[in-house]
Amino acid sequence: MSRLRLGPIGQIAIHVGDIERSVEFYGRVLGMKKIFEAPNLAFFDNSGTRLMLSASEGEPSGERSVIYYTVDDIQSAHGELASAGVEFNSEPHVIHSAENYELSMAFFKDPDGNQLAIMDERGDLN
Repeated sequence: MSRLRLGPIGQIAIHVGDIERSVEFYGRVLGMKKIFEAPNLAFFDNSGTRLMLSASEGEPSGERSVIYYTVDDIQSAHGELASAGVEFNSEPHVIHSAENYELSMAFFKDPDGNQLAIMDERGDLN
Protein backbone atom coordinates (compact mmCIF):
# COMPACT_ATOMS: atom_id res chain seq x y z
CA MET A 1 0.00 0.00 0.00
CA SER A 2 1.42 3.35 -1.01
CA ARG A 3 2.09 6.00 1.62
CA LEU A 4 1.65 8.72 -0.97
CA ARG A 5 -1.14 11.15 -0.17
CA LEU A 6 -1.96 13.63 -2.87
CA GLY A 7 -2.54 17.22 -1.86
CA PRO A 8 -5.26 19.51 -3.17
CA ILE A 9 -5.58 20.06 -6.91
CA GLY A 10 -3.02 22.67 -7.93
CA GLN A 11 -4.08 23.33 -11.52
CA ILE A 12 -6.73 22.29 -14.02
CA ALA A 13 -6.14 22.68 -17.76
CA ILE A 14 -8.89 23.27 -20.29
CA HIS A 15 -8.30 23.38 -24.03
CA VAL A 16 -10.20 26.18 -25.76
CA GLY A 17 -10.65 27.27 -29.36
CA ASP A 18 -10.64 31.05 -28.84
CA ILE A 19 -8.48 32.24 -25.96
CA GLU A 20 -9.85 35.82 -25.92
CA ARG A 21 -13.46 34.63 -25.80
CA SER A 22 -12.63 32.20 -22.99
CA VAL A 23 -10.70 34.82 -20.99
CA GLU A 24 -13.81 37.02 -21.18
CA PHE A 25 -16.08 34.15 -20.06
CA TYR A 26 -13.98 32.89 -17.14
CA GLY A 27 -12.95 36.39 -16.04
CA ARG A 28 -15.99 38.60 -16.54
CA VAL A 29 -18.88 36.11 -16.54
CA LEU A 30 -17.63 33.62 -13.92
CA GLY A 31 -15.68 36.25 -11.97
CA MET A 32 -12.33 34.50 -11.71
CA LYS A 33 -9.21 36.57 -11.08
CA LYS A 34 -6.77 36.43 -13.97
CA ILE A 35 -3.24 35.73 -12.75
CA PHE A 36 -1.39 36.16 -16.04
CA GLU A 37 -1.43 35.43 -19.76
CA ALA A 38 1.18 34.04 -22.14
CA PRO A 39 0.91 33.29 -25.86
CA ASN A 40 -2.12 30.98 -26.28
CA LEU A 41 -2.44 30.57 -22.49
CA ALA A 42 -4.34 32.29 -19.68
CA PHE A 43 -4.18 31.47 -15.97
CA PHE A 44 -6.88 32.23 -13.41
CA ASP A 45 -7.07 31.79 -9.64
CA ASN A 46 -10.17 29.98 -8.45
CA SER A 47 -9.94 30.06 -4.65
CA GLY A 48 -6.43 28.64 -4.64
CA THR A 49 -6.79 26.24 -7.57
CA ARG A 50 -5.22 27.52 -10.76
CA LEU A 51 -7.16 27.17 -14.01
CA MET A 52 -5.09 27.14 -17.20
CA LEU A 53 -6.83 27.91 -20.48
CA SER A 54 -4.84 26.67 -23.44
CA ALA A 55 -5.69 27.55 -27.05
CA SER A 56 -5.37 24.36 -29.03
CA GLU A 57 -5.09 23.60 -32.72
CA GLY A 58 -7.48 20.66 -32.46
CA GLU A 59 -10.92 20.42 -30.99
CA PRO A 60 -11.52 21.71 -27.44
CA SER A 61 -11.96 19.03 -24.79
CA GLY A 62 -15.75 19.48 -24.72
CA GLU A 63 -17.65 17.06 -22.54
CA ARG A 64 -14.76 14.74 -21.68
CA SER A 65 -14.18 16.48 -18.34
CA VAL A 66 -16.31 18.39 -15.85
CA ILE A 67 -15.21 21.09 -13.42
CA TYR A 68 -17.54 21.41 -10.43
CA TYR A 69 -17.55 24.79 -8.68
CA THR A 70 -18.89 24.88 -5.13
CA VAL A 71 -21.36 27.63 -4.26
CA ASP A 72 -23.06 28.58 -1.00
CA ASP A 73 -26.53 28.98 -2.50
CA ILE A 74 -27.17 27.19 -5.79
CA GLN A 75 -30.41 29.03 -6.56
CA SER A 76 -28.75 32.42 -6.14
CA ALA A 77 -25.64 31.41 -8.12
CA HIS A 78 -27.81 29.95 -10.88
CA GLY A 79 -29.79 33.19 -11.11
CA GLU A 80 -26.69 35.38 -11.23
CA LEU A 81 -24.99 33.28 -13.90
CA ALA A 82 -28.17 33.04 -15.98
CA SER A 83 -28.49 36.84 -15.79
CA ALA A 84 -24.93 37.08 -17.15
CA GLY A 85 -25.93 34.99 -20.17
CA VAL A 86 -24.95 31.50 -19.03
CA GLU A 87 -27.26 28.86 -20.51
CA PHE A 88 -27.84 25.93 -18.18
CA ASN A 89 -28.76 22.41 -19.28
CA SER A 90 -31.42 22.35 -16.55
CA GLU A 91 -32.50 24.05 -13.35
CA PRO A 92 -30.54 23.24 -10.16
CA HIS A 93 -31.66 19.86 -8.88
CA VAL A 94 -30.85 17.36 -6.14
CA ILE A 95 -28.34 14.75 -7.31
CA HIS A 96 -28.08 12.84 -4.04
CA SER A 97 -29.95 12.94 -0.78
CA ALA A 98 -29.36 11.08 2.47
CA GLU A 99 -30.53 11.52 6.05
CA ASN A 100 -28.11 14.36 6.91
CA TYR A 101 -26.86 15.35 3.47
CA GLU A 102 -28.07 16.81 0.18
CA LEU A 103 -26.11 17.55 -3.00
CA SER A 104 -27.59 19.80 -5.69
CA MET A 105 -26.06 20.61 -9.08
CA ALA A 106 -26.70 22.54 -12.26
CA PHE A 107 -24.69 22.04 -15.45
CA PHE A 108 -23.62 24.50 -18.16
CA LYS A 109 -20.92 24.89 -20.79
CA ASP A 110 -18.26 27.44 -21.53
CA PRO A 111 -18.00 28.99 -25.02
CA ASP A 112 -16.00 25.97 -26.26
CA GLY A 113 -18.45 23.37 -25.00
CA ASN A 114 -16.42 22.38 -21.94
CA GLN A 115 -18.78 20.96 -19.33
CA LEU A 116 -18.99 22.95 -16.07
CA ALA A 117 -21.25 22.69 -13.04
CA ILE A 118 -22.14 24.49 -9.85
CA MET A 119 -22.70 22.38 -6.77
CA ASP A 120 -24.21 23.04 -3.36
CA GLU A 121 -23.60 20.56 -0.54
CA ARG A 122 -25.75 20.76 2.57
CA GLY A 123 -25.22 18.72 5.70
CA ASP A 124 -22.63 16.05 6.41
CA LEU A 125 -21.83 12.81 4.59
CA ASN A 126 -20.57 11.15 7.78
